[in-house]
Amino acid sequence: MTITKDMTIEAVVTEYPESMMVFMRHGLHCVGCHVSAFESIEEGAMAHGINVDALVADLNKVVASRKPA
Repeated sequence: MTITKDMTIEAVVTEYPESMMVFMRHGLHCVGCHVSAFESIEEGAMAHGINVDALVADLNKVVASRKPA
């Protein structure tokens, strides 16, 4: 699966728990708050002044490095 900026933060963290560290490194610390269920990655990034393209690129690096089950 490719992560896109229109996905909710919660959906990404639920599917890829290891992505939490990427959100945190980029300064998006609200991965566990109730808003993350409704807020897209782009909305969260914009609200916190984060470069959404860099964030999504790093999130996709995490997905790409995941070992198949």
